[in-house]
Amino acid sequence: MDKVFVVLGPTASGKSALSVELAKDINGEIISADSMQIYKYMDIGTAKVNAEEMQEIKHYLIDEVYPDEDFSVAKFKDKAEGYIEHILSKGKTPIIAGGTGLYINSLIYNIDFAKAPMESKWREELTKEAEEKGIEVLFERLRDIDPITWQRLHLNDNKRIIRALEVYYQTGFTMSEQIRRSREVPPKYDYVLIGLRLDRGFLYERINKRVDKMMESGLIQEVEKLIEMGYDKNTIAMQALGYKEILTYLKKDISFDEVVDLIKRDSRHYAKRQMTWFRRLENVNWVDVTELDTPSTLLKKTKKLLIGVD
Repeated sequence: MDKVFVVLGPTASGKSALSVELAKDINGEIISADSMQIYKYMDIGTAKVNAEEMQEIKHYLIDEVYPDEDFSVAKFKDKAEGYIEHILSKGKTPIIAGGTGLYINSLIYNIDFAKAPMESKWREELTKEAEEKGIEVLFERLRDIDPITWQRLHLNDNKRIIRALEVYYQTGFTMSEQIRRSREVPPKYDYVLIGLRLDRGFLYERINKRVDKMMESGLIQEVEKLIEMGYDKNTIAMQALGYKEILTYLKKDISFDEVVDLIKRDSRHYAKRQMTWFRRLENVNWVDVTELDTPSTLLKKTKKLLIGVD
């Protein structure tokens, strides 16, 4: 069975840099498992890896769809597996890198989300109900129908709350039950999981610095440009962390300092949820990241952990 490496961890943990070092070392190419870096024109707020950072390593699933296009977990799995085969056909090693838990789970546990139709009358009705009554009503309903899925979702995750209810109404089975059934089929590849683990205080400090850098690099201007292109608060991708907060700032609802603090806070909360998710995964090779680590030292730690090489 072909090996596929997976580099996972919370936001700002250094996944992109490590995956590039790993790719250079093992003749690999990288497939992004980040639900926001898939979108075009959204570079600063997603901390998208740029050409210089890629270091001539081929990357996939970055800048592939427009901000108003729906990109589901099922689509990710289909495209990612296609790219895995493409990379293997070139005699190279596939490396999955990202922090979107559902994307990673769909691969390593071979979860088939495609069995539930992506478009149905329920999608429109549930979306309308959320607008009229508030997403809280649907979130509470999901708790009664599918408590397992409810527990792993956040109240602000409108899209996935609606999707989970849609799956149930359309198929008669909860999403958690569909996941359980699909996991009975073995995955197609031998996935080697590498997880980056940081002290919470150190991680939060990195997140805060990253947000400051985003603001200095022009995140507000990036959002303004997206608005000029016709994308607004109803656009799928504009609900992403960082972008929705800037939209609030541009409406003059909050000050500059308040929006910076809000993005930092929400980013820290997101990182905490990511780590909660990743801790549930089996067979993760955890690499501890310290303040002194560089991508090259992280690679040495990773190789020593995996194969005992200094």
